[in-house]
Amino acid sequence: MTTITHSKPYRTKKPAAGFTLIEVMVALTIIALSLGALLSTSGAQANSAGYLKQKTLAHWVAVNELTQIRISGTFPDIGEKKGSTKMANFEWYWTRTTKKTEDKDARQVSFTVYADKDRKKNLTALTGYANR
Repeated sequence: MTTITHSKPYRTKKPAAGFTLIEVMVALTIIALSLGALLSTSGAQANSAGYLKQKTLAHWVAVNELTQIRISGTFPDIGEKKGSTKMANFEWYWTRTTKKTEDKDARQVSFTVYADKDRKKNLTALTGYANR
């Protein structure tokens, strides 16, 4: 029986350090998709913040107009009236609807506030009451 001896010790090949090209490409693809989603979300959030600011200001216009009726001491006529108010360097357009109530000394007053002169972009509506 013969024994075979190796003069050199058997060595395993060491794996190369670092990433393969495919691993780098997959990582870059994931990063690109994530950044795209992040930018899209950021844009939507910025739009929402602008809309909420507009809606809040429109509500303040309605509250101010209702308060003006209450402190003026005049009793509003029944029917619909259109007007506009300037607030925060912007012209707000509103429609006031006044209705009878069961109490002859009170009227229901509703304001709808719009961002456009044509009154197509309704931002808020507020209903309150005015007394004699």
